[in-house]
Amino acid sequence: MQDEEFMRAALAEARRGLGQTSPNPAVGAVIVRAGKIIARGYHHRAGLPHAEIEALRALPKPALARGATIYVTLEPCSTHGRTPPCVEAIIAAGFRRVVIGTIDPNPSHAGRGVKLLRDTGIAVTTDVLEAECRALNAAFNHWIVTKMPLVIAKAGMSLDGRITRPPGEGQWLTNAVARKDAHRLRSQVDAILIGAETLRQDNPRLTVRGVRGARQPWRIVITRSGKLPKEAHLFTDEHRERTLVYREKSLRTVLRDLGKRQITSVMIEGGGGVLGEAFDRRLVQRAHFYLAPLLCGGPAVVVKGLGVGSNAEAATIRNATYTRLGDNLCLTGEVEYPAPVPAA
Repeated sequence: MQDEEFMRAALAEARRGLGQTSPNPAVGAVIVRAGKIIARGYHHRAGLPHAEIEALRALPKPALARGATIYVTLEPCSTHGRTPPCVEAIIAAGFRRVVIGTIDPNPSHAGRGVKLLRDTGIAVTTDVLEAECRALNAAFNHWIVTKMPLVIAKAGMSLDGRITRPPGEGQWLTNAVARKDAHRLRSQVDAILIGAETLRQDNPRLTVRGVRGARQPWRIVITRSGKLPKEAHLFTDEHRERTLVYREKSLRTVLRDLGKRQITSVMIEGGGGVLGEAFDRRLVQRAHFYLAPLLCGGPAVVVKGLGVGSNAEAATIRNATYTRLGDNLCLTGEVEYPAPVPAA
Protein backbone atom coordinates (compact mmCIF):
# COMPACT_ATOMS: atom_id res chain seq x y z
CA MET A 1 0.00 0.00 0.00
CA GLN A 2 1.14 3.52 -0.79
CA ASP A 3 0.28 4.75 2.71
CA GLU A 4 2.65 2.20 4.23
CA GLU A 5 5.42 3.13 1.81
CA PHE A 6 5.25 6.80 2.76
CA MET A 7 4.90 6.00 6.47
CA ARG A 8 8.11 3.98 6.26
CA ALA A 9 9.78 7.08 4.88
CA ALA A 10 8.43 9.06 7.85
CA LEU A 11 9.74 6.37 10.22
CA ALA A 12 13.17 6.66 8.64
CA GLU A 13 13.08 10.38 9.37
CA ALA A 14 11.97 9.78 12.97
CA ARG A 15 14.88 7.41 13.61
CA ARG A 16 17.28 10.24 12.85
CA GLY A 17 16.20 11.84 16.13
CA LEU A 18 16.46 8.75 18.33
CA GLY A 19 18.33 9.51 21.53
CA GLN A 20 18.17 13.27 20.95
CA THR A 21 14.58 14.34 21.67
CA SER A 22 13.85 13.25 25.25
CA PRO A 23 11.61 13.97 27.07
CA ASN A 24 9.80 14.36 23.75
CA PRO A 25 9.19 11.42 21.42
CA ALA A 26 11.13 10.91 18.19
CA VAL A 27 8.80 11.84 15.31
CA GLY A 28 9.19 11.95 11.55
CA ALA A 29 7.05 13.44 8.77
CA VAL A 30 6.96 13.51 4.97
CA ILE A 31 4.80 15.62 2.67
CA VAL A 32 3.44 13.94 -0.46
CA ARG A 33 1.98 15.51 -3.56
CA ALA A 34 0.97 13.68 -6.76
CA GLY A 35 2.39 10.44 -5.37
CA LYS A 36 5.86 11.85 -4.66
CA ILE A 37 7.63 13.00 -1.49
CA ILE A 38 8.32 16.72 -1.79
CA ALA A 39 9.56 17.44 1.76
CA ARG A 40 10.84 15.60 4.81
CA GLY A 41 11.36 16.52 8.45
CA TYR A 42 12.05 15.12 11.90
CA HIS A 43 12.09 16.39 15.47
CA HIS A 44 15.72 17.21 16.29
CA ARG A 45 15.58 18.06 19.99
CA ALA A 46 13.15 19.07 22.74
CA GLY A 47 12.34 22.76 22.40
CA LEU A 48 13.00 22.80 18.66
CA PRO A 49 10.28 22.59 15.96
CA HIS A 50 8.37 19.35 15.64
CA ALA A 51 8.62 17.05 12.63
CA GLU A 52 5.59 18.54 10.88
CA ILE A 53 7.02 22.05 11.08
CA GLU A 54 10.42 20.88 9.85
CA ALA A 55 8.74 19.25 6.85
CA LEU A 56 6.73 22.39 6.09
CA ARG A 57 9.92 24.48 6.22
CA ALA A 58 11.60 22.04 3.82
CA LEU A 59 9.00 22.67 1.10
CA PRO A 60 10.36 24.42 -2.01
CA LYS A 61 7.29 26.67 -1.84
CA PRO A 62 4.85 26.93 1.12
CA ALA A 63 1.90 26.86 -1.29
CA LEU A 64 2.72 23.25 -2.24
CA ALA A 65 1.21 22.10 1.07
CA ARG A 66 -2.27 23.13 -0.05
CA GLY A 67 -4.12 20.02 -1.18
CA ALA A 68 -1.19 17.72 -0.31
CA THR A 69 -0.95 14.87 2.21
CA ILE A 70 1.31 14.80 5.25
CA TYR A 71 2.42 11.52 6.82
CA VAL A 72 3.48 11.73 10.46
CA THR A 73 4.52 8.88 12.76
CA LEU A 74 2.71 10.29 15.82
CA GLU A 75 -0.57 12.16 16.17
CA PRO A 76 0.17 15.90 15.76
CA CYS A 77 0.23 17.82 19.03
CA SER A 78 -2.85 19.85 19.84
CA THR A 79 -1.71 21.88 22.85
CA HIS A 80 0.84 24.61 23.51
CA GLY A 81 4.09 23.36 25.03
CA ARG A 82 7.56 24.63 24.26
CA THR A 83 6.28 25.12 20.72
CA PRO A 84 2.84 25.96 19.26
CA PRO A 85 0.48 23.08 18.41
CA CYS A 86 1.26 21.39 15.08
CA VAL A 87 -2.45 20.87 14.40
CA GLU A 88 -2.84 24.62 13.88
CA ALA A 89 0.06 24.71 11.41
CA ILE A 90 -1.35 21.75 9.46
CA ILE A 91 -4.77 23.38 9.20
CA ALA A 92 -3.29 26.73 8.19
CA ALA A 93 -1.13 25.09 5.51
CA GLY A 94 -4.21 23.71 3.76
CA PHE A 95 -3.44 19.99 3.72
CA ARG A 96 -6.11 17.81 2.17
CA ARG A 97 -5.22 14.69 4.16
CA VAL A 98 -3.22 13.68 7.23
CA VAL A 99 -1.98 10.10 7.71
CA ILE A 100 -0.94 9.17 11.26
CA GLY A 101 1.12 6.21 12.42
CA THR A 102 -0.03 6.04 16.04
CA ILE A 103 -2.23 8.07 18.38
CA ASP A 104 -0.62 10.15 21.15
CA PRO A 105 -0.29 7.82 24.20
CA ASN A 106 -0.86 10.70 26.64
CA PRO A 107 -4.40 10.05 27.97
CA SER A 108 -4.98 13.81 28.18
CA HIS A 109 -4.22 14.31 24.50
CA ALA A 110 -5.05 11.00 22.80
CA GLY A 111 -7.32 11.58 19.80
CA ARG A 112 -7.66 15.31 20.35
CA GLY A 113 -5.49 16.24 17.38
CA VAL A 114 -7.40 13.86 15.11
CA LYS A 115 -10.72 15.39 16.14
CA LEU A 116 -9.52 18.96 15.55
CA LEU A 117 -8.28 18.06 12.08
CA ARG A 118 -11.47 16.24 11.13
CA ASP A 119 -13.62 19.08 12.46
CA THR A 120 -12.05 21.37 9.85
CA GLY A 121 -12.81 18.93 7.03
CA ILE A 122 -9.33 17.40 6.67
CA ALA A 123 -9.37 13.67 5.89
CA VAL A 124 -7.49 11.73 8.56
CA THR A 125 -6.24 8.13 8.40
CA THR A 126 -4.80 6.57 11.55
CA ASP A 127 -2.87 3.46 12.62
CA VAL A 128 -0.72 3.06 9.51
CA LEU A 129 2.25 0.87 10.57
CA GLU A 130 0.96 1.46 14.07
CA ALA A 131 3.09 -1.21 15.79
CA GLU A 132 6.33 0.11 14.29
CA CYS A 133 5.47 3.73 15.07
CA ARG A 134 4.53 2.87 18.65
CA ALA A 135 7.64 0.75 19.24
CA LEU A 136 9.84 3.62 18.12
CA ASN A 137 8.95 5.54 21.29
CA ALA A 138 8.54 2.75 23.83
CA ALA A 139 10.30 4.78 26.53
CA PHE A 140 8.22 7.92 26.01
CA ASN A 141 5.00 5.88 25.84
CA HIS A 142 5.81 4.18 29.16
CA TRP A 143 6.89 7.36 30.92
CA ILE A 144 3.99 9.55 29.79
CA VAL A 145 1.48 7.02 31.19
CA THR A 146 3.24 5.70 34.32
CA LYS A 147 5.38 8.76 35.22
CA MET A 148 8.31 6.33 35.62
CA PRO A 149 11.11 5.68 33.14
CA LEU A 150 11.25 2.57 31.00
CA VAL A 151 13.86 0.28 32.55
CA ILE A 152 16.26 -1.77 30.44
CA ALA A 153 18.34 -4.49 32.09
CA LYS A 154 21.66 -4.68 30.25
CA ALA A 155 24.62 -6.94 30.95
CA GLY A 156 27.50 -8.72 29.30
CA MET A 157 27.91 -12.25 30.62
CA SER A 158 29.43 -15.66 30.12
CA LEU A 159 27.31 -18.59 28.99
CA ASP A 160 26.87 -19.66 32.61
CA GLY A 161 25.43 -16.27 33.57
CA ARG A 162 28.53 -14.93 35.29
CA ILE A 163 30.16 -11.53 35.15
CA THR A 164 33.34 -12.91 36.72
CA ARG A 165 36.31 -11.95 34.57
CA PRO A 166 38.89 -14.63 33.83
CA PRO A 167 42.28 -13.77 35.42
CA GLY A 168 44.54 -11.79 33.10
CA GLU A 169 41.79 -11.09 30.56
CA GLY A 170 41.35 -7.42 31.40
CA GLN A 171 38.05 -5.64 31.86
CA TRP A 172 35.77 -7.21 29.24
CA LEU A 173 33.91 -10.48 28.77
CA THR A 174 32.27 -9.47 25.50
CA ASN A 175 33.97 -8.71 22.19
CA ALA A 176 34.53 -5.34 20.50
CA VAL A 177 31.48 -5.69 18.25
CA ALA A 178 29.19 -6.27 21.23
CA ARG A 179 30.71 -3.35 23.10
CA LYS A 180 30.14 -1.08 20.11
CA ASP A 181 26.50 -2.13 20.05
CA ALA A 182 26.24 -1.42 23.78
CA HIS A 183 27.46 2.13 23.20
CA ARG A 184 24.78 2.55 20.52
CA LEU A 185 22.21 1.48 23.11
CA ARG A 186 23.67 3.89 25.68
CA SER A 187 23.27 6.71 23.19
CA GLN A 188 19.50 6.10 23.08
CA VAL A 189 18.73 6.17 26.83
CA ASP A 190 18.41 9.08 29.23
CA ALA A 191 20.29 7.50 32.14
CA ILE A 192 22.55 4.61 33.13
CA LEU A 193 22.24 3.20 36.65
CA ILE A 194 24.68 1.14 38.70
CA GLY A 195 25.13 0.07 42.30
CA ALA A 196 27.87 1.25 44.66
CA GLU A 197 29.80 -2.02 44.47
CA THR A 198 30.08 -1.77 40.70
CA LEU A 199 31.46 1.74 41.13
CA ARG A 200 34.02 0.58 43.68
CA GLN A 201 35.14 -2.52 41.79
CA ASP A 202 35.10 -1.29 38.18
CA ASN A 203 35.33 2.51 38.35
CA PRO A 204 33.30 2.72 35.12
CA ARG A 205 32.98 5.85 32.99
CA LEU A 206 29.43 5.13 31.73
CA THR A 207 30.06 7.39 28.75
CA VAL A 208 28.94 7.03 25.14
CA ARG A 209 31.89 6.40 22.86
CA GLY A 210 32.05 5.95 19.11
CA VAL A 211 28.52 7.26 18.42
CA ARG A 212 28.58 10.49 16.46
CA GLY A 213 26.53 13.34 17.92
CA ALA A 214 25.32 11.30 20.91
CA ARG A 215 24.12 12.94 24.11
CA GLN A 216 25.76 11.89 27.37
CA PRO A 217 23.16 10.08 29.53
CA TRP A 218 22.77 10.84 33.21
CA ARG A 219 24.81 8.50 35.44
CA ILE A 220 23.00 7.22 38.51
CA VAL A 221 24.58 5.50 41.53
CA ILE A 222 22.56 3.96 44.33
CA THR A 223 24.28 3.28 47.64
CA ARG A 224 23.36 2.29 51.18
CA SER A 225 26.40 3.60 53.05
CA GLY A 226 27.25 6.59 50.90
CA LYS A 227 30.91 5.55 51.06
CA LEU A 228 31.99 6.06 47.47
CA PRO A 229 35.48 6.74 46.09
CA LYS A 230 35.79 10.48 45.52
CA GLU A 231 38.37 9.92 42.78
CA ALA A 232 35.97 7.79 40.67
CA HIS A 233 35.55 8.82 37.03
CA LEU A 234 31.87 9.62 37.61
CA PHE A 235 32.82 12.37 40.08
CA THR A 236 35.90 13.79 38.36
CA ASP A 237 35.49 13.67 34.57
CA GLU A 238 33.99 16.27 32.22
CA HIS A 239 30.49 14.81 32.71
CA ARG A 240 30.57 14.88 36.54
CA GLU A 241 27.61 17.29 36.66
CA ARG A 242 25.50 14.57 35.02
CA THR A 243 26.05 12.15 37.91
CA LEU A 244 23.38 11.65 40.59
CA VAL A 245 23.82 9.66 43.82
CA TYR A 246 20.90 8.23 45.79
CA ARG A 247 21.58 7.03 49.32
CA GLU A 248 19.33 4.65 51.29
CA LYS A 249 16.56 4.77 48.68
CA SER A 250 14.70 1.82 47.21
CA LEU A 251 15.06 1.32 43.48
CA ARG A 252 11.38 2.10 42.97
CA THR A 253 11.76 5.41 44.83
CA VAL A 254 14.79 6.29 42.72
CA LEU A 255 12.92 5.55 39.50
CA ARG A 256 9.96 7.66 40.59
CA ASP A 257 12.27 10.59 41.25
CA LEU A 258 13.99 10.15 37.89
CA GLY A 259 10.58 10.18 36.23
CA LYS A 260 9.86 13.53 37.88
CA ARG A 261 13.12 14.78 36.38
CA GLN A 262 11.74 13.91 32.92
CA ILE A 263 14.11 10.98 32.51
CA THR A 264 12.11 8.62 30.28
CA SER A 265 14.50 5.65 30.07
CA VAL A 266 17.04 4.07 32.42
CA MET A 267 19.48 1.30 31.59
CA ILE A 268 20.64 -0.73 34.59
CA GLU A 269 24.19 -1.93 33.95
CA GLY A 270 24.92 -3.63 37.25
CA GLY A 271 25.73 -5.21 39.39
CA GLY A 272 23.89 -8.41 40.18
CA GLY A 273 22.36 -7.03 43.36
CA VAL A 274 20.75 -4.05 41.65
CA LEU A 275 19.50 -6.16 38.75
CA GLY A 276 18.16 -8.70 41.24
CA GLU A 277 16.14 -6.04 43.07
CA ALA A 278 14.89 -4.69 39.75
CA PHE A 279 13.55 -8.08 38.65
CA ASP A 280 12.26 -8.98 42.13
CA ARG A 281 10.24 -5.74 42.20
CA ARG A 282 9.14 -6.18 38.57
CA LEU A 283 10.62 -2.87 37.54
CA VAL A 284 12.31 -4.03 34.31
CA GLN A 285 10.45 -3.67 31.01
CA ARG A 286 13.16 -4.73 28.55
CA ALA A 287 16.21 -7.00 28.62
CA HIS A 288 19.38 -6.55 26.58
CA PHE A 289 21.92 -9.28 27.32
CA TYR A 290 25.22 -9.96 25.56
CA LEU A 291 26.53 -13.53 25.82
CA ALA A 292 30.21 -14.36 25.33
CA PRO A 293 31.33 -17.94 24.48
CA LEU A 294 32.96 -18.41 27.88
CA LEU A 295 32.29 -20.50 30.99
CA CYS A 296 33.65 -18.48 33.90
CA GLY A 297 32.09 -19.88 37.06
CA GLY A 298 32.59 -17.96 40.26
CA PRO A 299 30.20 -16.09 42.56
CA ALA A 300 29.54 -12.97 40.46
CA VAL A 301 26.20 -13.68 38.78
CA VAL A 302 24.33 -11.31 36.47
CA VAL A 303 21.08 -11.31 38.45
CA LYS A 304 20.99 -12.15 42.15
CA GLY A 305 17.72 -11.33 43.88
CA LEU A 306 15.41 -13.58 45.86
CA GLY A 307 14.83 -16.10 43.10
CA VAL A 308 11.58 -17.88 42.26
CA GLY A 309 9.96 -21.04 43.58
CA SER A 310 9.05 -22.46 40.18
CA ASN A 311 9.37 -21.79 36.47
CA ALA A 312 5.80 -20.50 36.47
CA GLU A 313 6.88 -17.64 38.74
CA ALA A 314 9.80 -16.59 36.55
CA ALA A 315 9.96 -13.51 34.36
CA THR A 316 10.01 -14.38 30.68
CA ILE A 317 11.34 -12.62 27.58
CA ARG A 318 8.61 -11.91 25.03
CA ASN A 319 9.21 -11.05 21.36
CA ALA A 320 12.82 -12.09 21.79
CA THR A 321 15.37 -11.38 19.08
CA TYR A 322 18.82 -12.93 18.77
CA THR A 323 21.59 -11.07 16.99
CA ARG A 324 25.02 -12.51 16.25
CA LEU A 325 27.83 -10.06 16.97
CA GLY A 326 30.98 -11.84 15.90
CA ASP A 327 31.32 -14.77 18.29
CA ASN A 328 28.95 -13.08 20.79
CA LEU A 329 25.17 -13.28 20.88
CA CYS A 330 22.81 -10.46 21.82
CA LEU A 331 19.38 -11.34 23.27
CA THR A 332 16.79 -8.57 23.47
CA GLY A 333 13.09 -8.57 24.27
CA GLU A 334 10.25 -7.39 26.47
CA VAL A 335 10.11 -8.64 30.06
CA GLU A 336 6.82 -10.21 31.10
CA TYR A 337 5.89 -11.14 34.66
CA PRO A 338 3.29 -13.63 35.86
CA ALA A 339 0.42 -12.33 38.01
CA PRO A 340 -0.03 -11.26 40.74
CA VAL A 341 2.24 -8.24 41.08
CA PRO A 342 3.94 -8.19 44.52
CA ALA A 343 3.49 -5.27 46.90
CA ALA A 344 6.05 -2.47 46.77
